[in-house]
Amino acid sequence: MISFLHGTVIEVLPTRLILDVGGIGYDLHIPLSTYDKLPPSGSETKILTHLQIREDAHTLYGFATPEERDLFLLLVHNVSGVGPKLALAILNGITPVHFRGLVVAGDIAALSKIKGVGKKTAERVIVELRDKVGVSAAWEAASARQGLTPEEQHVNDAVLALISLGYKQTEAHKTVRTIRDARPHATVEELVKEALKAL
Repeated sequence: MISFLHGTVIEVLPTRLILDVGGIGYDLHIPLSTYDKLPPSGSETKILTHLQIREDAHTLYGFATPEERDLFLLLVHNVSGVGPKLALAILNGITPVHFRGLVVAGDIAALSKIKGVGKKTAERVIVELRDKVGVSAAWEAASARQGLTPEEQHVNDAVLALISLGYKQTEAHKTVRTIRDARPHATVEELVKEALKAL
């Protein structure tokens, strides 16, 4: 099993990372939360990994933090009907802390809003994971909302606004992040307005 990789970032996209490790290019599928934490091309980085081996493919998944990888593995190994693709979609739509809070609270409605997760899947997630996420998860989730910096909160709110207008999560996230990098002190309204022009 490959636990982590340390190498040079060759190419980074919102859902994929090409990492050069000793002259070998590894192609990793990543969630948006990991994309946010990666350095630009040419920089060195360490990424946690999970290798999925199937008859027709060996697929490598990459994560910036242990929490992201833990949630991915928790979903893939414990919830029937949730494979790597859906687990990544869940990670794209919610932080691990917030996710655990919703599971403990039994919030089917909120979980159902995540792209790719319907009501039945949300119910299965809650039934199969509630005992595994721990009782501290609800408090952790409640306090985490205050833990975002104002800039991070602005990006989060702007992306949610664009998604509610029908834009794809990946393109909304990428566009807002690009605008935020150019204008670090932009308000949510300014981020949304500029993103709508760009999209």
